[in-house]
Amino acid sequence: MREAQDIIIQPHISERAMMDIEENNWYTFKVVLDANKSEIKKAIEEIFDVKVKKVTTNRMPGKKRRMGVHEGKRPDWKKARVKLDQEDRIEIFEGM
Repeated sequence: MREAQDIIIQPHISERAMMDIEENNWYTFKVVLDANKSEIKKAIEEIFDVKVKKVTTNRMPGKKRRMGVHEGKRPDWKKARVKLDQEDRIEIFEGM
């Protein structure tokens, strides 16, 4: 079994993610590609000491990039949206 810190890469900050936090108590994270919903739920509950109600995941394709004549591609990544109980909050998002 992997450690919780190995599953969660970083919080994903975007305009939509911040609106979801304020309106619906959904938090968004970048996670490792092979993590499943139950692993993500356990990791969030362990790291932030909150109660998770629901987890949704999306695989996000990496964007194509060019540097002159050279073409490349950014790596694919996985996004997890986590719905918390009404009274729970994650403090790292509050100051943003």
